[in-house]
Amino acid sequence: MLPVSVRVGAFAVLLLLTSTPVLAQNPAAELSTHEEVTTFRVKVNEVLVRVVVRDEAGHAIGNLKKEDFELSDNKKPQLITHFVMEQPRAGEKTATEGTASVTTDVPLATPVAPNRFVAYVFDDVHVDSAALMRIRDAAERNMETLLATDRAAIFTTSGQGNLDFTDDRAALRKALKSLMPRSISKGASADCPDISYYMADLIINRGDQVALQDATTDALMCAPNPRAVQASAQQLALSTAQQMLVSGGHESELALSVLKDVIRRIGAMPGQRTILLLSPGFLTWDFLHECDDVIDHALQSQVVISALDIRGLDTFVDISKTSAAVQKYAAQAGMEEDGTLSEFANATGGAFFKNNNDLDAGLRQIATAPEYVYVLGFSPQNLKLDGRFHDLGVKIRDPRKLTILARKGYYAPKHLPDANEQARQEIEDALFSQEVVHGLPVEAQTQFFKTSAENAKLTVLVHIDAKRLHFSKAEGRNLNKLTVASGLFDRSGRFISANEQILDMHLKDDTLASRLGSGITMKSSFEVKPGGYVVRLVVRDVEGQISATNEAIEVP
Repeated sequence: MLPVSVRVGAFAVLLLLTSTPVLAQNPAAELSTHEEVTTFRVKVNEVLVRVVVRDEAGHAIGNLKKEDFELSDNKKPQLITHFVMEQPRAGEKTATEGTASVTTDVPLATPVAPNRFVAYVFDDVHVDSAALMRIRDAAERNMETLLATDRAAIFTTSGQGNLDFTDDRAALRKALKSLMPRSISKGASADCPDISYYMADLIINRGDQVALQDATTDALMCAPNPRAVQASAQQLALSTAQQMLVSGGHESELALSVLKDVIRRIGAMPGQRTILLLSPGFLTWDFLHECDDVIDHALQSQVVISALDIRGLDTFVDISKTSAAVQKYAAQAGMEEDGTLSEFANATGGAFFKNNNDLDAGLRQIATAPEYVYVLGFSPQNLKLDGRFHDLGVKIRDPRKLTILARKGYYAPKHLPDANEQARQEIEDALFSQEVVHGLPVEAQTQFFKTSAENAKLTVLVHIDAKRLHFSKAEGRNLNKLTVASGLFDRSGRFISANEQILDMHLKDDTLASRLGSGITMKSSFEVKPGGYVVRLVVRDVEGQISATNEAIEVP
């Protein structure tokens, strides 16, 4: 099972001063420290819109500025308060550019900080055996192009046969070979009458009498009793439709749940993060809120979802079906199912590949990030916390014929986060990023010592220059609060554990000037096995200033 959230566990931390130790239990102490167990949450007070703009030739445009965009919420113009133009491919290298891909099955001996994570999500619930075999083989060839700093993972919508992020090619090939269709609806439904989830929704939820009559006719034609009457055939059609509505809805809900879990998982990784959704598509009419939630989590976590319709060229209709009605509904359903895939891709800045049997080319296309991506953000004015859907509009002041790919809307939250939630979100964002930030006077150092042949203690030392911190003054004291978070990742970038300490400072003037003249040192420890690790350190003060750094270490 995939983790539903990233939890930060507390570890023992020692506060070291240049003179006397801190009396953490004394309420009048000038310095006190405490541990917190934290569940990170996602910010919901800012709406992010990820936009890819392409010209008539399909090339991404990268010379637009903030003033070139117009953003509307339910047709009301919005002030763009956040504007970033990203170049996801700026750091990419290919084998022809002098960086060879990893072809060995043996993991590298030295710790290499990965900077790109690719999650291959196979929809084994909605796919048939032939299509799954084709996309499985294409994915294996695609994985051979990964670089030394890339990590790949395999996830399935059934939740079976998952493989977490790794650079072990043998393990990836083994996981690919174990893939198989795991449909829920096919095992739960009868062959007669042949009613799809799409038809079932038309019949039960939308009261479509034409669809009901088509299903009834099918029931009459394949009924074992040639004397079956219209009423009993219609009842059979209704009961089968109800059965398919439940099983088909469960399949769609399961796929969305897994996709959201994969976003949480890959969102805990540093660097560029891409999900490749390999699916024939699925219907989400009854799960629009869940779809928007998936998109929102992807945007907040800076995760790109690209999709590939694994059916290939216009294979919505199964020619083995004898009923023309069944073929008609299969074609209609195919277009709706494609809409789900394209929405995920368009809303998150990804690519969508369909109606083409060249799956190798499709994987290359969707695995390649666009040259330029714009991220627009705004804070909705007078937002009602009612959970309702808001239409988003993005326009560009440009005479050229440009194609705009962006999310279509969002659902209003039912509550807004407080300052503490926002602070925790900022710490999480920094902890799971690779960016080095020097907003505070902080120095970090890692060291280890072996406790046995198979165990070691990894120590993280954080030195803070207190004289260069910004303090507020109240009742003769100098006030500030530091949150220090240390995250431990393995050589494949997988999150292992973390600790978080909060240091409250209520310092007298003489203490600030003399006793803390040499600064503050905080120490935390991790119990580890031999191997390569990356330690990510984040320090944030009460004003929101942040320092963040990475330390790679090899424990023999």
